[in-house]
Amino acid sequence: MIYRPVPARLPVPAGLGRLLVLITVFVCAACGLVYELELVALASYLIGDSVTQASVVLSVMVFAMGVGSLLAKRLRRRAALGFAAVEAVLALVGGQSAMALYACFAWYGRAWPALVVFSLVIGVLIGAEVPLLMTLIQRVRRQDAGGAVADLFAADYVGALVGGLAFPFLLLPMLGQLTGALVTGAINAVAGGALVLWVFRGDLSTRARRVVTAANVLVLALLALCSVLTGPFERAARHAVYGADIRVAVRTELQELVLTGGGTAGRPLSLFLNGRLRAVGESSRYHEALVRPAMAGPHRRVLVLGGGDGMALREVLRHPDVTGVTVVDPDTAVVRLARSHPGLRRLNRDSYEDARVTVVHSDPFAWLRRISAGQEPYDVVIGDLPGPEGPGGAKLYSQEFYGLTARWLAEGGRAAVHAGSASGSPHDFWTVDATLRSVGLTTEPYRAGAAGEEWGFVLAARDPDGAGLPEVSGAGARGVARPDGAGEPPSTLMHPRYGE
Repeated sequence: MIYRPVPARLPVPAGLGRLLVLITVFVCAACGLVYELELVALASYLIGDSVTQASVVLSVMVFAMGVGSLLAKRLRRRAALGFAAVEAVLALVGGQSAMALYACFAWYGRAWPALVVFSLVIGVLIGAEVPLLMTLIQRVRRQDAGGAVADLFAADYVGALVGGLAFPFLLLPMLGQLTGALVTGAINAVAGGALVLWVFRGDLSTRARRVVTAANVLVLALLALCSVLTGPFERAARHAVYGADIRVAVRTELQELVLTGGGTAGRPLSLFLNGRLRAVGESSRYHEALVRPAMAGPHRRVLVLGGGDGMALREVLRHPDVTGVTVVDPDTAVVRLARSHPGLRRLNRDSYEDARVTVVHSDPFAWLRRISAGQEPYDVVIGDLPGPEGPGGAKLYSQEFYGLTARWLAEGGRAAVHAGSASGSPHDFWTVDATLRSVGLTTEPYRAGAAGEEWGFVLAARDPDGAGLPEVSGAGARGVARPDGAGEPPSTLMHPRYGE
């Protein structure tokens, strides 16, 4: 039996009612896309490998949207009440998804199951919106199905555009991931509840109106409570991950920096970037292993790409014959903290106060592209970058980036880059080695570790004489044997794993 919507008794003219439905479609689409992007961004930060996380979230959600559309067929006879219920649940689940995902990572060490569950639930709820809204817009004013679908999807797609742009340019910079998701949930609840309780209140019994009102008030109250508790929640989650003696915790637009220890408990001062250990105590095995092999040769002029914490710079400045160091890091907040915080200044030994240091706040890729032709090449280039598995770092491990690096490397000069983990992420590690080789550099892969962490590095050089690089040793570093087939140049201009 075919269901045909009965015209609704509206408190407003039909034209205004139709406009309000389309505005609600616009708002709900924007909120839905923010939920998707929030899950992708947080999963990439917590788990790494942004390509995989985006693929999982988007594919699972699109599948779940299809399931939700089918399930919504059962709700069309009571479309207004069904839509109110869907929006209330979606606002609550989507708004709290970021906080729940972060909690699973902090207290259970696993975010993957929560990521899949939230992607499924949010996808089902988003998928149920369109059939219900289609029914509601037809109840306002009957029109041909093609015209109604065109209007509905036009509002939906424009809303998705606004949500996609608002997430990186408005919500993240101003509110952060957790509060941004909660505010989005509140907007979602208000939009859905207002449409049903005002425009379609004639479809609801007195009891149903009270239930919808109470449900939306409860959802908004829970989201407001979570918003108030985001500060204590983040502190508790960080303590669960890093321990109770956190000295500094700063999340910038690019990364999270956490400094722990150094107090009366006797735990050494430790530096974490994006959850990964980078320095322990006065010595830093990571930065020693990254910098020292590259400095075993001419090193008058040195370029440090990334490294805003000043630790790689400290290792470079151990060499008195260095005449100039240029540090290119886009994160002004981390550099400012490294210059001012006593704990970080002690770790980097006030390296930024050295007169030989020049700091440039710019994206390393963009900066390398715009260096003037008369620029003197560098003897050493240090890539103290987040790692190939980290979010937002794909272009910094591409063939184009390494080609630009090689262009400004002096004859016989050396470059050292962080390449992930040789044992934990062998594909990533050997792809970095292969990409460096593809731009004409001779490479020597190696690794080092401390406090249960392992880091992989690749030392590369412009080697016109074919002398090759000596085996890496010292600073806790040891060479890594290249397996059969590793080091083959990638067949594409930019390796697909890291392409953008």
